[in-house]
Amino acid sequence: MLLENLIQDLTVLQLHGNVEREVRAITYHSGQASEGSLFVAIKGTQSDGHDFVRQAIDQGSHTVVVEKPLDLIPEVTVIEVANTRTALALLANRFFGFPSHSLTVIGITGTNGKTTTAYLLEAILQACGLRVGVVGTVNSRYPGHVLPAPVTTPESLDLQRLFRQMVDAGVTHVVMEVSSHGLDMHRVDTTRFAVAVFTNLSQDHLDYHGSMESYFGAKSRLFSQILQTRGETPPLAVINCDDPWGIRLCEQIDNPLLRYGMSPHADVRAHKVRCDTAGVEALLVTPKGEIQVHSSMLGRLNLYNLLAAASVAVGLDLPLEAIRTGEQSLTRVPGRLESVPNDLGFQVLVDYAHTPDALDKALESLQELTLGKIICVFGCGGDRDRGKRPLMGEAAAKRADLVVITSDNPRSEVPESIMAEIEAGVKAQGLPFFVSLAQGGGNCDRGYTSVVDRGEAIRMAIDYADQGDVVYIGGKGHENYQILGNKRIDFDDRIVAAEALEARERREGAGK
Repeated sequence: MLLENLIQDLTVLQLHGNVEREVRAITYHSGQASEGSLFVAIKGTQSDGHDFVRQAIDQGSHTVVVEKPLDLIPEVTVIEVANTRTALALLANRFFGFPSHSLTVIGITGTNGKTTTAYLLEAILQACGLRVGVVGTVNSRYPGHVLPAPVTTPESLDLQRLFRQMVDAGVTHVVMEVSSHGLDMHRVDTTRFAVAVFTNLSQDHLDYHGSMESYFGAKSRLFSQILQTRGETPPLAVINCDDPWGIRLCEQIDNPLLRYGMSPHADVRAHKVRCDTAGVEALLVTPKGEIQVHSSMLGRLNLYNLLAAASVAVGLDLPLEAIRTGEQSLTRVPGRLESVPNDLGFQVLVDYAHTPDALDKALESLQELTLGKIICVFGCGGDRDRGKRPLMGEAAAKRADLVVITSDNPRSEVPESIMAEIEAGVKAQGLPFFVSLAQGGGNCDRGYTSVVDRGEAIRMAIDYADQGDVVYIGGKGHENYQILGNKRIDFDDRIVAAEALEARERREGAGK
């Protein structure tokens, strides 16, 4: 594309050099710069692209976009703007031909429930015979393609490229998880959303946002700024009106609005709810009529994900029967209360919950379903919001019978230090400490222990569990790695749990 056409959406502060030149590619990684490319210098959390402008030029970039004054370089076009992240989103959108304008894009934001809601919507849309793409935490996918997801919401350039690929593949609808980081970093600023969903808000990412107000401000950008200017048909807001932050957001909405929840004021709500080990069953009351749904996904917390997905479907005027068919067809979401099968008479569930609220709601749901003990194995990630660690300890101690504190992704922190901060919250609930679960024998009904090695912690919990119990392994969910220092090692809670179950089954089989 000709540079002078490509930059027409930018508010340019300074421009030096030739704009009548072809741009063959756009990049924000200097190492990916090539002959005829345009390099956008963006600031990251670890490094600043402005420090790599020379490398990009040496590799062939003839144009650079910056937000800091730059010494002029012969034969290089320098474009100065106020915010290079905003510029990157605008450039990418035009370069790839405004791909989201050819898609029905559904954005889901909130602290918890984004992934499961996205999977439910994908199933509902597929039940309508539509070609669906998904951009999310587990992966990004569209018919015939599954791509890794290093972050929940890709950088704007990568996102618009992916949208273009989806359009070219015949995709009509895209369901995407929209993170607070992605919103704050302007990654979705030029995406045209048909629907935006708000699931809930609870403490997370305060290492980045600093306060709950700033965190809410980032989330609400999707509704207050991005959703306001998209397309000829006014986009729809779908909001959880049982959540206090959701109630606050509803008061700020000028767009068409559908509220969901258990409240009698909700536009989409659930009656006659039944939650048991077979899943969730409820009568959904919607503006389009009533529909009975049954999902094999466990726990009352998933009822809200069902309501969110159903609300979007109603807002898009999809058939009610598609809601029933889609929600019933989804039997598992990777790492979201995902069952690890066994023949030992107890349940093992792997879950991604890594916030106090998510852990509390997951364990509360299991209390409703469990006849035996709940054994909770979890840790907290390093180099992340430290304030939530004791709160997660409190949630685990309040809801579980036995707690095994362990390592998660410690990153650059010492695992024992992270675990000590969790332990403070557990102690605050008055749980006694055991050197191991076996210490209390059959009388070990309430208490906690600490095991640094995550694999050993999982094996201990599985070896101790009895018939009717639930072993809940929280924090990492679908992740198949563990980050120790600057190294990423292979580690999957589901595989470790399956191996521990198999070993126990062999031992007990040999003892018969």
